[in-house]
This record gives sequence, structure tokens and C-alpha cells, in this order.
Amino acid sequence: MDYRETEGLVRKCVGGFYTVETEEGFYTVTARGRFRKEGVSPCAGDRVRVSVTDEDRTGALTLIHPRKNALVRPPLANLDRLFVVSSMRDPAPVPLLLDKTVAAAELSGIEPIVVFTKADLAHGPLEALREGYRLAGLSCLLVSAVTGEGVEEVRALLTRGISAFTGNSGVGKSTLLNALFPGLALRTGEISQKLGRGRHTTREVELYKTGEGCYVADTPGFSTFELSRYRLTDKERLIEGFREMAPLAEGCQFSSCSHTCEKGCAVLEGVRNGVVGKTRFESYVQMYQEIKDVKAWQQKKGNV
Repeated sequence: MDYRETEGLVRKCVGGFYTVETEEGFYTVTARGRFRKEGVSPCAGDRVRVSVTDEDRTGALTLIHPRKNALVRPPLANLDRLFVVSSMRDPAPVPLLLDKTVAAAELSGIEPIVVFTKADLAHGPLEALREGYRLAGLSCLLVSAVTGEGVEEVRALLTRGISAFTGNSGVGKSTLLNALFPGLALRTGEISQKLGRGRHTTREVELYKTGEGCYVADTPGFSTFELSRYRLTDKERLIEGFREMAPLAEGCQFSSCSHTCEKGCAVLEGVRNGVVGKTRFESYVQMYQEIKDVKAWQQKKGNV
């Protein structure tokens, strides 16, 4: 058989076989053994070079281009935006979990977008929480599956690149996905049932094409998003996960400031002056307290 080299995007990974989209169509390839030796596994979202034959549309994956970011579970590379989904109530939002997810995205070079579902329910007490995200310059949307509010706003943010959604069971993530992409209804419904039993820790990720150059990941698996793996254990860098606080921290008069309680700290001044949301600051302090005693060698060995 005649083989030729071409470039493409990994759209799906199943059992050591990779579906790669190229300008000439789709090919099912396997990865060269050297990737295992190097400790690198191809994943959905990877830009790759493949050696393929048109006779049976198969071949070998020969090169993985450098990634701008990568998630661990589920495995996904080169993510452009992460929709962090919570609900207004039933279940109520957990600010710390939201901010951990947002910070993990920021530190991985992924654009976080906060989405609150069930907007038709009472949400007066949550205005302070939403205001914190607005002060941070983050997109923060309200969505209702009942009224249709906000669905088109979410759709407008699904521009070129790779997007994914994360959120706990019950927040209405699958309902939102069904509203955005009716053709995926069966797929998301089946996965949600597995998630409800706490058994879905998918190692198989698929990208769905939703427009020219626009892809959405097989999103329900992101309820297992492993926050501890995304530099959230580095207390020196944690502030970089809070975009509204990081510039203030750079101008802080104390070189070793933790930005949690020090008198005269620029970040604390920002909270007092209304530049930084109180809830966001409280999340930062809680996260800092969780990791302040983690040593550098523990981070390198993955012991945290």
C-alpha cells in the first residue's frame, strides 16, 4: 500500500485507535510505540502528523505537535474555553468549587466562562457572587431551559476552537447541551445516567464539530475534572488564577505577601475598595490555606 504524510486533528480516542480529521477526510490510526516510551499519549484535540493510506483509510500517528494546554481527566488537549456550569439552586452553587475550576482554567491558559442555569428560579442572594465575576472581567451568563434565556448568548461564545463544559450532576449541564445541540440529545442522556451512578470516569473523549473550525468536547466526563493537577498546589502562582487580583499583587509593597491578611496589602485594599469581589477573595484565601504547607518536591512528585 502507498502511504503519504498529512496533518490533522484527533477527534476521537478509543482503545488505542485514533480518529483523525484531515483535509482529505477521516482516518483511523494507531500511535507509534515511541510515544509510550516517552510517556506521551495522544488525546482528542491534539494536532498531529499521520502516515496514511487511502486504500483502507488507516495509518500511523507519527508526530504530536506541541500543546498549548492539556487536561488529565478526561484527556483533552488545546482547549480554548471552559464553560463552568452551576445552577442558581437545587443544587445551590458552591463558590469555592466554582473558583477552583476557574483558577485551574486560568492557570492552564484556558478561557473560563461562568454559566448559571435555572435562571427562572429566585436568584436575589446570588447577585454578590455574580458581581464578583463581573468585577474580574469574566463572562458570567444566566441560562434558563424553561424560558430559553441566555441560550443564544452561550451559543455566541462557541466560536472557533475547542470548548468544553464542566459542572456537577444536577446543575442542568446536559439540558443546556441539548438546547445548544439537539442532535446530541441521546448521547448526553446516556452519559448522564452513568454519571448519576458515579461510574463515568471516561477515558474516551470525542470532539463534536458544531461549526467551521468549532468543536465541543464529549462534555459530561468533565464532572471528574481533577483540579489538583492544574497547578493549584503552587501557592506562589495561585494568585495568577485570579485575574482581577494578580495585577494588584504585582504592585503589593510586600515581596513575600500571601495576600490573605497582611496589613497594607494591595489585594486587601482592592477588596475594601470594591475592585475585588468579596466572595472571590474568600475563595482565594481558602485555597491558599489548603496549599500553604505544600512543598515544592511534593508538587513535582505529584504527592498532593
